[in-house]
Amino acid sequence: MTKTAKRKRPRVVIVGGGFAGLNAAKSLRKAPVDVVLVDRRNHHLFQPLLYQVATALLSPADIATPIRKVLNRQRNAEVILAEVESVNIERQCLVFESSDFEFDYLILATGATHSYFGHSEWAQTAPGLKTIEDATEIRRRFLIAFETAELEADPEARRAELTFIVVGAGPTGIELAGAMAEIARTVIPRDFRAIDTTTARVVLVEGQTRILPGYPEKSSTDAQRQLEQLGVEILTETFVTEVDEQGVRIGEERIDAGNVLWAAGVEASPLGATLGVETDRAGHVIVEPDLSIKGHPDVFVVGDLAHALDAVTGNRVPGVAQGAIQMGNYVARVIEKEVTSILNGEGHPKRDPFTYKDKGTMATIGRNKAVAVVKGTAFKGRIAWFMWAVIHILFLISFRNRLTVMFSWVWTYLFFDRGARLITGDSHIHVKVPRDLDQ
Repeated sequence: MTKTAKRKRPRVVIVGGGFAGLNAAKSLRKAPVDVVLVDRRNHHLFQPLLYQVATALLSPADIATPIRKVLNRQRNAEVILAEVESVNIERQCLVFESSDFEFDYLILATGATHSYFGHSEWAQTAPGLKTIEDATEIRRRFLIAFETAELEADPEARRAELTFIVVGAGPTGIELAGAMAEIARTVIPRDFRAIDTTTARVVLVEGQTRILPGYPEKSSTDAQRQLEQLGVEILTETFVTEVDEQGVRIGEERIDAGNVLWAAGVEASPLGATLGVETDRAGHVIVEPDLSIKGHPDVFVVGDLAHALDAVTGNRVPGVAQGAIQMGNYVARVIEKEVTSILNGEGHPKRDPFTYKDKGTMATIGRNKAVAVVKGTAFKGRIAWFMWAVIHILFLISFRNRLTVMFSWVWTYLFFDRGARLITGDSHIHVKVPRDLDQ
């Protein structure tokens, strides 16, 4: 405790300002510790609604909040904008590009990124959806496809431009596919003169036997029926074997497509590997029942970076927002209780193992189309869509975000409009055979 004595109060360093890290920091607001939250971005991102930025319903600021704003009234907390290169467990410090930073307790919450299953070269052609930059790039590609088709005279090239492949049929995949099909059929048909946007082809590809494989079979069936009502083509037990700028190859079949989007898998942040402890095949850090790493009770790994088991069921804690929030809050309670006990001369208290409380799972597909499972009961359609909307509004971090998102949803629901249809970045259009604009 030498470093702690020098600083008078223990320093809790949190790496990552997502659901787990930010909730851990907020839960330590009354603890006798100094909290330092480190992130390479200055904002907390509400990832469950990222697909709505990608599909032009919301703007980035609607689902992101500056971390400093969230913590500006928390007197024991400070924020550092920096990228951590590694963790030195023995020296109890983070390693940055040009300096080190010591900690007494560490909470690692750097999440996960896309997994291309050994084909990292596909990333440029088939972007995933984890950051605001990903979302605005997908939005750009999606909207550019219709603009290109509007100027394209070659029917085959036009058909390819209006074909969208979504690889992976988990919640993100079905939300992207459903939203894209809905936009093409109900939002933008009147915006174009030379093309019929309702002919756009959205293909959802899943390697397992059904979509939403992590949900009950009934919910998967309900979701597939609702997607098909929107015109989404669904291919299950199907694997993508090649991706290029012209489309994909699925086994021996070739599908020409102007846009390929990746929602098929995730792998843990590489920072977890620098801990030097056991990880699973996807790089998630295998943690103890109290979410610490083996042999180092002062280092915790939470959120999507952790391979954690529920102490009651023995099942793995799913990589969803509610799991990350619960892990962040749990670790904060463990640290506060331990520090308070030590300061009172009572020694280290026993740590109760982490237990996950499943509050339900849900995914939205389109207007009045969704599936939800709450306490073993499955819902679908309008009621599931309403439940999904209410829960997501409540989970947003700031009142401003709640207000703007709710207004955008009401406006879209009433007028079938998506006001964030902005093409940002490169807007250059590549046309194979230009249409004669005089005709």
